[in-house]
Amino acid sequence: MAHPGSAPVILRGPRIILRPHVPEDVDPLLEAVRESVDELSPWLPWCHADITRRELAAFVDASRAGWKDQSQYQFLISDAHNATVLGGISLAHLVKSNRLANMGYWIRTSATRRGIASEAARTVATFGFNQLGLSRIEIAVIPANLASRKVAEKAGAHLEGMARSRLVMHGKAFDAALYSLIPTDLAARGDS
Repeated sequence: MAHPGSAPVILRGPRIILRPHVPEDVDPLLEAVRESVDELSPWLPWCHADITRRELAAFVDASRAGWKDQSQYQFLISDAHNATVLGGISLAHLVKSNRLANMGYWIRTSATRRGIASEAARTVATFGFNQLGLSRIEIAVIPANLASRKVAEKAGAHLEGMARSRLVMHGKAFDAALYSLIPTDLAARGDS
């Protein structure tokens, strides 16, 4: 797998900017997460009503370390027009020998239903294929999480089936709808 190099990676979509986290993101992230706890907490174990600035600062530090050691690529999603933090998206759980990564994403409540997540997913997938040399990106979603499933489908991912006990949320194993993206999926949409 390739590495994007030492220059900061900034990706742009028609309405969004995606970039690695910086320490100054902690407070805007905290605001976005607190706004969205009710919608996110059933699906994301890190998102809870008592989330603290310290927890998000540790996340930002881990995100930055992941870029440095090439173990994960976490992006902040912001509005291209006013820089408002809209959410996050990542390529993680990399299996370099198989050129595979897992994609995860979240969008703050006030920015949902605008196609932001699917735009971010296509943009980050293009980065993964073109810059990291990935050949496959998986998106695993608890079946009841209809919003995330819709994002995967709008991004061009294909549902491959249900993976038993694939995700653990709040201490319980759940089956997952397993979607995949490969480079030709984006090429078919004209995104590559």
